[in-house]
Amino acid sequence: MSGNIFKHLSGIYAAAITPLNEDRSLALGDVVPLLDFLASRGCHGALLFGTTGEGPSFSPEERLNLLGKAVEIKGIYPDFQLLAGTGTPSLTETKKLTRTALELGVDGVVVLPPYYYKGTSEDGLFAWFEYLLESSVSPGEALFAYHIPALSGVGISIELLVRLKESFPDRFAGVKDSSGDPHYAQELGEMLGSDLLIMTGNDRLLSLCLEHAGSGCITALANLYSIDSRRVWDAYQRGEKDQTTQIHLNSARSVLERYPPAPPLLKALYTRWFDFPHWTLMPPLQELPEEIEAKAASDFKALE
Repeated sequence: MSGNIFKHLSGIYAAAITPLNEDRSLALGDVVPLLDFLASRGCHGALLFGTTGEGPSFSPEERLNLLGKAVEIKGIYPDFQLLAGTGTPSLTETKKLTRTALELGVDGVVVLPPYYYKGTSEDGLFAWFEYLLESSVSPGEALFAYHIPALSGVGISIELLVRLKESFPDRFAGVKDSSGDPHYAQELGEMLGSDLLIMTGNDRLLSLCLEHAGSGCITALANLYSIDSRRVWDAYQRGEKDQTTQIHLNSARSVLERYPPAPPLLKALYTRWFDFPHWTLMPPLQELPEEIEAKAASDFKALE
């Protein structure tokens, strides 16, 4: 990855949950303590308003209010990197949200493709990202594409990534790959890992990602197991492979996937395990029944 101007954004990121009060207003006072907690457990940074952060459930105003508070973490951990999910189906809304988020001081944005119309052409997707990059991202600022076809219904091809990198080498930083497809992950790294940051969204693929010129991970599980993710990362930086810890991550990921979607379980376990406040969810997500929460906690405990 020599010569990549965005290399400093590599590492282990938590796809952070979003603290909410009982009335579903943003619990702004809990944002910096949450990020402080993640930093203390080995995270290089956090993605706010991704899938785990219930990003599409929040208005641009709500997202920007929280981001304005989140950047205060820089006063405690200057090198802690903040990414913000700014993609919406509206190009105009995405443009304004992206520009303002970067002006607030986040280190990069992670952008879903426009996900209402399915089956759009690669040229159409390129035109959408081209306009966004030209209008809202200055040279040296970082935009990541967000590949999560199971939820967005719109995939991001390797060919599209190549076009974006060739057209915007000083603005298009890489991709968050949440496809969970090991073949796609390997191909991404082999073809683009020297030029783009390839961030896996699946903990099972962390070692594979790193071994094939990938740059790290942005995952829901890092809310709970970032210590393990960081061990795998640190071992790789030493030229080693921590297979034991990777296997443990694989098992923990399997538990998390038994109780979808992730935000209700993660918020429950933050209270149960780490003594954070009880944070509610934005509909349509609902809190877990007590017996399900207890069963999930027991399943994780069995991995120790």
